[in-house]
Amino acid sequence: MTKNIKNIIFDYGNVIFTIDFKRTQQAFIDLGIKNVEDFFAHKGHHTIFDEFEKGNISAAEFRKGIREASNCPELTDGEIDTAWNSLLIGVIDGNHDLLLALKSKYRTFLLSNINEIHLEFITKYLQKTFNLNGNDCFFEKIYYSHLVRKRKPNTDIFEQVLTENNLNPAETLFIDDSPQHIEGAKSLGINTYLMTYPDSIQKLFSTYL
Repeated sequence: MTKNIKNIIFDYGNVIFTIDFKRTQQAFIDLGIKNVEDFFAHKGHHTIFDEFEKGNISAAEFRKGIREASNCPELTDGEIDTAWNSLLIGVIDGNHDLLLALKSKYRTFLLSNINEIHLEFITKYLQKTFNLNGNDCFFEKIYYSHLVRKRKPNTDIFEQVLTENNLNPAETLFIDDSPQHIEGAKSLGINTYLMTYPDSIQKLFSTYL
């Protein structure tokens, strides 16, 4: 990491909060969805997921799409939500403490491709597990894709973060676990770090605190 970094933009899934695509793939298979690698995977998926993450469709419309994809119109909302939320594991011990420490030294932001159902689950998880009302205490500002109606890797969401907060790309580090999102940030001159297992933000910043 270069020494001129003043701002850090964090992805959420598999950077701060552990997720497991394989669990949801299996859950979708159990619902009756075929060709799951084409339907939902880390590096590509059906357009329904992009539209949900951009807030262009509602949770009800998303569930309707899952019923159609599985050819199981009798699936309940609860069954679909349980399968969809199986992706979500939790926050690694020490990550919240690290975020607070980094916030005291850098301007920090959260930029997450997320959706209504997952955010509801995560909000309840943070309240129950850590007695937190969301992630606001860890960042100067949060950008959830379905609320700003934009998603990574499109440059418009990165431009919004830079412009609204008067950030110099050369002084900004973006951390994400998806290569395509990294490329979107790079195209604007933002410094990037691709997080790949078993790497972690705790390892990354161990020499910078």
